[in-house]
Amino acid sequence: MKDTNAQFSAALIRCRSVFEAKLQDYGPSWRILRPEALTDQLFIKAKRIRSLQIKGVSAVGEGILPEFIAIVNYGIVGIIQLQLGFADHKDIDNAKAMELYDEVAACAMKLMIAKNHDYDEAWRGMRVLSYVDLILAKIERTKEIEDHRGRTKVSEGIDANYFDMINYAVFGIIKLTDESEPAK
Repeated sequence: MKDTNAQFSAALIRCRSVFEAKLQDYGPSWRILRPEALTDQLFIKAKRIRSLQIKGVSAVGEGILPEFIAIVNYGIVGIIQLQLGFADHKDIDNAKAMELYDEVAACAMKLMIAKNHDYDEAWRGMRVLSYVDLILAKIERTKEIEDHRGRTKVSEGIDANYFDMINYAVFGIIKLTDESEPAK
Protein backbone atom coordinates (compact mmCIF):
# COMPACT_ATOMS: atom_id res chain seq x y z
CA MET A 1 0.00 0.00 0.00
CA LYS A 2 1.23 3.45 -0.89
CA ASP A 3 2.07 5.92 1.87
CA THR A 4 -0.55 8.61 1.34
CA ASN A 5 1.05 10.98 3.83
CA ALA A 6 4.41 10.83 2.02
CA GLN A 7 2.77 11.27 -1.39
CA PHE A 8 0.67 14.16 -0.14
CA SER A 9 3.69 15.81 1.43
CA ALA A 10 5.71 15.42 -1.80
CA ALA A 11 2.90 16.99 -3.83
CA LEU A 12 2.70 19.91 -1.40
CA ILE A 13 6.46 20.39 -1.66
CA ARG A 14 6.09 20.54 -5.44
CA CYS A 15 3.35 23.18 -5.12
CA ARG A 16 5.39 25.14 -2.58
CA SER A 17 8.34 25.23 -4.98
CA VAL A 18 6.17 26.78 -7.70
CA PHE A 19 4.65 29.23 -5.22
CA GLU A 20 8.08 30.29 -3.96
CA ALA A 21 9.41 30.79 -7.50
CA LYS A 22 6.41 32.94 -8.43
CA LEU A 23 6.83 34.86 -5.18
CA GLN A 24 10.37 35.71 -6.32
CA ASP A 25 8.97 37.00 -9.62
CA TYR A 26 5.93 38.91 -8.34
CA GLY A 27 6.17 39.20 -4.58
CA PRO A 28 2.94 38.77 -2.62
CA SER A 29 0.97 40.82 -5.17
CA TRP A 30 -1.97 38.49 -4.49
CA ARG A 31 -2.55 40.38 -1.22
CA ILE A 32 -4.77 42.81 -3.14
CA LEU A 33 -7.18 40.06 -4.25
CA ARG A 34 -10.51 39.82 -2.52
CA PRO A 35 -11.73 36.28 -1.76
CA GLU A 36 -14.31 36.43 -4.55
CA ALA A 37 -11.56 37.13 -7.09
CA LEU A 38 -9.62 34.14 -5.79
CA THR A 39 -12.70 31.95 -6.08
CA ASP A 40 -13.04 33.09 -9.69
CA GLN A 41 -9.37 32.29 -10.32
CA LEU A 42 -9.92 28.80 -8.91
CA PHE A 43 -12.94 28.51 -11.23
CA ILE A 44 -10.79 29.41 -14.26
CA LYS A 45 -8.19 26.77 -13.36
CA ALA A 46 -10.74 24.01 -12.71
CA LYS A 47 -12.70 24.84 -15.89
CA ARG A 48 -9.47 24.65 -17.90
CA ILE A 49 -8.71 21.20 -16.51
CA ARG A 50 -12.22 20.04 -17.35
CA SER A 51 -11.93 21.51 -20.84
CA LEU A 52 -8.61 19.74 -21.42
CA GLN A 53 -10.06 16.48 -20.14
CA ILE A 54 -13.01 16.75 -22.51
CA LYS A 55 -11.10 18.02 -25.57
CA GLY A 56 -8.02 15.90 -24.99
CA VAL A 57 -5.68 18.57 -26.35
CA SER A 58 -4.26 21.91 -25.23
CA ALA A 59 -4.06 24.80 -27.69
CA VAL A 60 -1.44 26.60 -25.57
CA GLY A 61 0.69 23.55 -24.79
CA GLU A 62 0.26 23.49 -21.02
CA GLY A 63 -1.26 20.45 -19.41
CA ILE A 64 -3.43 19.55 -16.48
CA LEU A 65 -0.74 19.15 -13.82
CA PRO A 66 0.20 22.87 -13.65
CA GLU A 67 -3.47 23.73 -13.22
CA PHE A 68 -3.82 21.37 -10.24
CA ILE A 69 -0.71 22.99 -8.74
CA ALA A 70 -2.30 26.40 -9.30
CA ILE A 71 -5.50 25.25 -7.56
CA VAL A 72 -3.49 24.19 -4.53
CA ASN A 73 -1.62 27.49 -4.46
CA TYR A 74 -4.65 29.71 -5.06
CA GLY A 75 -6.57 27.73 -2.45
CA ILE A 76 -3.83 28.37 0.08
CA VAL A 77 -3.76 32.05 -0.87
CA GLY A 78 -7.54 32.13 -0.47
CA ILE A 79 -7.31 30.84 3.08
CA ILE A 80 -4.57 33.35 3.87
CA GLN A 81 -6.76 36.13 2.52
CA LEU A 82 -9.69 34.95 4.63
CA GLN A 83 -7.44 35.03 7.69
CA LEU A 84 -5.77 38.40 7.01
CA GLY A 85 -8.33 40.19 4.88
CA PHE A 86 -7.28 41.70 1.57
CA ALA A 87 -4.96 44.70 1.35
CA ASP A 88 -4.70 47.67 -0.98
CA HIS A 89 -1.02 46.91 -1.61
CA LYS A 90 1.61 44.29 -0.83
CA ASP A 91 1.77 44.53 2.95
CA ILE A 92 3.84 41.44 3.76
CA ASP A 93 7.26 40.36 2.58
CA ASN A 94 8.16 37.11 0.86
CA ALA A 95 9.35 35.48 4.09
CA LYS A 96 6.01 36.16 5.81
CA ALA A 97 4.14 34.91 2.73
CA MET A 98 6.07 31.63 2.88
CA GLU A 99 5.44 31.31 6.62
CA LEU A 100 1.71 31.75 6.08
CA TYR A 101 1.79 29.34 3.13
CA ASP A 102 3.46 26.67 5.27
CA GLU A 103 0.91 27.11 8.07
CA VAL A 104 -2.04 26.62 5.71
CA ALA A 105 -0.37 23.70 3.92
CA ALA A 106 0.18 22.01 7.30
CA CYS A 107 -3.52 22.49 8.12
CA ALA A 108 -4.48 20.97 4.75
CA MET A 109 -2.26 17.97 5.47
CA LYS A 110 -3.75 17.53 8.94
CA LEU A 111 -7.28 17.66 7.49
CA MET A 112 -6.37 15.13 4.79
CA ILE A 113 -4.99 12.73 7.41
CA ALA A 114 -8.21 12.94 9.45
CA LYS A 115 -10.52 12.58 6.44
CA ASN A 116 -8.39 9.84 4.88
CA HIS A 117 -8.71 7.89 8.12
CA ASP A 118 -12.49 8.18 8.06
CA TYR A 119 -12.89 7.61 4.31
CA ASP A 120 -10.32 4.79 4.23
CA GLU A 121 -8.33 5.87 1.15
CA ALA A 122 -11.47 6.24 -0.98
CA TRP A 123 -9.70 8.88 -3.10
CA ARG A 124 -7.50 6.16 -4.61
CA GLY A 125 -10.53 4.57 -6.28
CA MET A 126 -11.69 7.86 -7.76
CA ARG A 127 -10.96 9.20 -11.22
CA VAL A 128 -9.07 12.45 -11.73
CA LEU A 129 -12.11 13.84 -13.55
CA SER A 130 -14.10 13.39 -10.33
CA TYR A 131 -11.63 15.56 -8.42
CA VAL A 132 -12.18 18.30 -10.99
CA ASP A 133 -15.96 18.03 -10.85
CA LEU A 134 -15.88 18.07 -7.04
CA ILE A 135 -13.63 21.14 -7.10
CA LEU A 136 -16.08 22.85 -9.46
CA ALA A 137 -18.96 21.96 -7.13
CA LYS A 138 -17.02 23.37 -4.17
CA ILE A 139 -16.43 26.56 -6.18
CA GLU A 140 -20.16 26.91 -6.86
CA ARG A 141 -20.86 26.40 -3.15
CA THR A 142 -18.21 28.98 -2.27
CA LYS A 143 -19.74 31.51 -4.67
CA GLU A 144 -23.13 31.03 -3.00
CA ILE A 145 -21.63 31.50 0.45
CA GLU A 146 -19.78 34.61 -0.75
CA ASP A 147 -23.03 35.96 -2.20
CA HIS A 148 -24.55 35.46 1.27
CA ARG A 149 -21.66 37.42 2.82
CA GLY A 150 -20.17 34.28 4.36
CA ARG A 151 -23.26 33.33 6.32
CA THR A 152 -24.48 29.73 6.27
CA LYS A 153 -27.28 27.95 8.10
CA VAL A 154 -25.87 24.43 8.33
CA SER A 155 -22.95 24.28 5.90
CA GLU A 156 -19.25 24.65 6.42
CA GLY A 157 -17.76 28.00 5.52
CA ILE A 158 -15.61 29.26 2.69
CA ASP A 159 -12.39 28.10 4.33
CA ALA A 160 -13.62 24.50 4.51
CA ASN A 161 -14.43 24.58 0.80
CA TYR A 162 -10.99 25.99 -0.01
CA PHE A 163 -9.37 23.22 2.06
CA ASP A 164 -11.38 20.58 0.20
CA MET A 165 -10.34 22.08 -3.15
CA ILE A 166 -6.70 22.00 -2.08
CA ASN A 167 -6.93 18.39 -1.01
CA TYR A 168 -8.74 17.21 -4.15
CA ALA A 169 -6.12 19.01 -6.25
CA VAL A 170 -3.30 17.32 -4.32
CA PHE A 171 -4.94 13.95 -4.99
CA GLY A 172 -5.00 14.89 -8.69
CA ILE A 173 -1.29 15.74 -8.56
CA ILE A 174 -0.54 12.40 -6.92
CA LYS A 175 -2.53 10.49 -9.54
CA LEU A 176 -0.88 12.39 -12.41
CA THR A 177 2.68 12.01 -11.13
CA ASP A 178 2.68 8.50 -9.65
CA GLU A 179 2.93 6.02 -12.48
CA SER A 180 1.48 3.21 -10.39
CA GLU A 181 -1.71 5.24 -9.78
CA PRO A 182 -4.40 5.08 -12.47
CA ALA A 183 -4.86 8.70 -13.63
CA LYS A 184 -8.10 8.36 -15.62
